Amino acid sequence: MFLPLALVSDITGELFRPFAVTVTIALAASLFVALTIVPVLAYWFLGRKPLSAKAIAKAEAAQAAAASGEDELERPTRLQKVYLPVIRWTLRRPAITLLAAVLVMGGTIATVPLLQTNFIGSSGANTITVTQTIDAGSDLEAKDAAATKVEQALLEVEGVEIVQSSIGGGDELAAFFGGGSDATFSLTTDEDGDQDEITAAVRAAIAELDDVGEITVGGNEDAFASSDIAIEISAGDEDALIAATTAVIDAVQDLEVTAEATSNLAASRPFISVDVDREAAAEYNLSELVVGSLVAQAMQPAASGDIELDNSVISIYLVDPDEPETLEQLREYELSTPTGDTVRLEEIAAVEITDGPTSITTERGVRTSEVTLTPNTADLGTAGAVVTAAVADLDLPEGASASVGGAVADQQEGFAQLGLAALASLLIVYIIMVATFRSLRQPLLLLVSVPFAATGAILLQLASGVPFGIASIIGVIMLIGIVVTNAIVLVDLVNQYRDRGMKVAEAVEHGSSRRLRPILMTALATIVALIPMALGITGEGGFISQPLAIVVIGGLLSSTLLTLVVLPTLYALVEGASERRAAKREARAAATESAAS
Repeated sequence: MFLPLALVSDITGELFRPFAVTVTIALAASLFVALTIVPVLAYWFLGRKPLSAKAIAKAEAAQAAAASGEDELERPTRLQKVYLPVIRWTLRRPAITLLAAVLVMGGTIATVPLLQTNFIGSSGANTITVTQTIDAGSDLEAKDAAATKVEQALLEVEGVEIVQSSIGGGDELAAFFGGGSDATFSLTTDEDGDQDEITAAVRAAIAELDDVGEITVGGNEDAFASSDIAIEISAGDEDALIAATTAVIDAVQDLEVTAEATSNLAASRPFISVDVDREAAAEYNLSELVVGSLVAQAMQPAASGDIELDNSVISIYLVDPDEPETLEQLREYELSTPTGDTVRLEEIAAVEITDGPTSITTERGVRTSEVTLTPNTADLGTAGAVVTAAVADLDLPEGASASVGGAVADQQEGFAQLGLAALASLLIVYIIMVATFRSLRQPLLLLVSVPFAATGAILLQLASGVPFGIASIIGVIMLIGIVVTNAIVLVDLVNQYRDRGMKVAEAVEHGSSRRLRPILMTALATIVALIPMALGITGEGGFISQPLAIVVIGGLLSSTLLTLVVLPTLYALVEGASERRAAKREARAAATESAAS
């Protein structure tokens, strides 16, 4: 049943393939132990106890009753005393029972739109990264003042314990051209605090600041746990790309589901443009390449060699004493020509300050940009739908297009692949049951228990407030195996009673009451084992284990109840009809034989 998970690709497969292989091997090992070691241990510890005369007589009576097909319930347990009136009432009123089951299923389907969905929940890492983009024309002192203002605000946020800041760091040439690194703040938060609430508080504190540039907040999570929605934009030319990106930013940044939205095109910086006049430069026997090289040499220290001092090699750079420090000095900078003369740079080139992107991204030769949107809600499904609708309503420039991706695309792909894996698991289970029961009809009856597992799973997921993600679908696949196993245990005993000569209704009543305790024990043991995971107290892996445990617990609660009530009623209705048709055929055959004689 878990083997189809090993065929899932992308991030989902990387996460759960080891889980699928491990569970498959563990189940195979447990089957081997159950068929070999457990019987031996049972013989050693239980088989050597001598039976009393009363126990022997009771066992002989039970064997005789079983052989005659007259097995009766003797001294029902307290649990059976509660269950027997229920099963007898449902068997006498199958229409009401099945109608109630259909209503329950309809109510379950009606609650699906209320379910929050995501890809993978937040990992709960207690680190936050804040990036500050300051006016590129500002000097280092101005950047330090703006960064200090942000740092003080971050330290006042409740739950933030440590703030580590890094400001600037660019080289001399980058500083001259208006570049340099932005300010980055690494925040360490309280491990026991709600990380989502602390992140929201950080955003609120930063929003109140003025004159600090552009600030973005992002959790320091792994890539697979990111909930960011990426909007990919492409256009044939730069103007159309800028216009389309601006339109997308304007459309999504004020949505109710948006915490912040940024674009990689927004990272533009002013730079000094040296546009060489080829004809003017040629008069001095200079080319564009030579002019660019001379300007670079003037702006950067020249390497002149290495020296060894105290067993250490030190590189020597010579700084031009006439190095230009302002735009005007650069224009007046004199270049040496091949003829030995000099010429000022402004005589052969236009030197201006202009804005330009720090990077250019292309895909198959087409300029692209990306708008990254961070949702303010854990319900990625709703956020993705709202963003997709907003992007679809945009009137983009001709030749430009936008598509929603990121976590939304990962979620859709993961849900689709795991959905196919769940269907494959159901098909494998059905084929195995057909081969075991030698019937096409009874395995279908057994699979009826699976949809009812969704009732408890959805209701408990709604009650807990934990979104439904790919880990929840893994829980659904686990439920398939557990629920079908309980149904098999019940129906197999009912078939045994029928083989002994019991009528369908009688066999269903006896079989259901006898299998009540093992079915409840299986469900209760699994639920109790998963409670710590459902409460999220299992450590850093709780963002995966918690939704899985919630789905399994809720599904077992509803499916166990419905397996013990709906499945016996449906079995009696379907198999009882076959029994009645067979009885009519026998009666007609007997009547025909009697008439012929």
